[in-house]
Amino acid sequence: MIEFPDPNLADDEGLIAQGGELTPEFLLSAYCQGIYPWFCEDEPILWWSPNPRMVLLPEKFKLKKSLRQVLNKGTFKLQVDTAFREVITNCSRSPRPGQDETWITNDIVEGYVKLHQLGYAHSFETYFEGELVGGLYGISLGNCFFGESMFFTLTDASKFAFYHLVQFALKNNFAFIDAQQETEHLKSLGAEAIPRKDFLEMLKEALQKDTLQGKWTELHEH
Repeated sequence: MIEFPDPNLADDEGLIAQGGELTPEFLLSAYCQGIYPWFCEDEPILWWSPNPRMVLLPEKFKLKKSLRQVLNKGTFKLQVDTAFREVITNCSRSPRPGQDETWITNDIVEGYVKLHQLGYAHSFETYFEGELVGGLYGISLGNCFFGESMFFTLTDASKFAFYHLVQFALKNNFAFIDAQQETEHLKSLGAEAIPRKDFLEMLKEALQKDTLQGKWTELHEH
């Protein structure tokens, strides 16, 4: 385990450290300590743990009427862990709101693909007529899921993937889904901003549980 500085000592923006590597050991150590990487192509690797932290308790998920209609229509099909690289690559082409460039650099892509191969990173994928049209990816440790990014090329395709992540989390007794930073969209789905110290306590507890490692493809189908 690589020791990072104590997140409680960071300011509210949450910058903890810079430098290091995007190896599985670095990434898993960071997530276990409530820290994640976020930086642009021409910057050193920056590690963050913001205050407050946005989390969704799966049982508090709000299913919007429009999404319920999409689910009822059966327009989309879901797959899990069958196109991880494609999902993260698509996410890398979608800049965050208010930013011109993506923070998902090639090094980030390769780092998380390695975590996927080791069974820690997962993708929920939305298909329409056999084509990938949306999805999300993140990391699972203990009984929590760290949501990293999502994309869509058809309306509601990323929400469809997120809905299925929540159902998976409920079925497998996940304590929470980490959504990192506060957005109105996440708030509308039932996520809430909690103090960093509370998040770190919840994380500590979640890490006492076994990690559901490996591919989740078959787990989602049963």
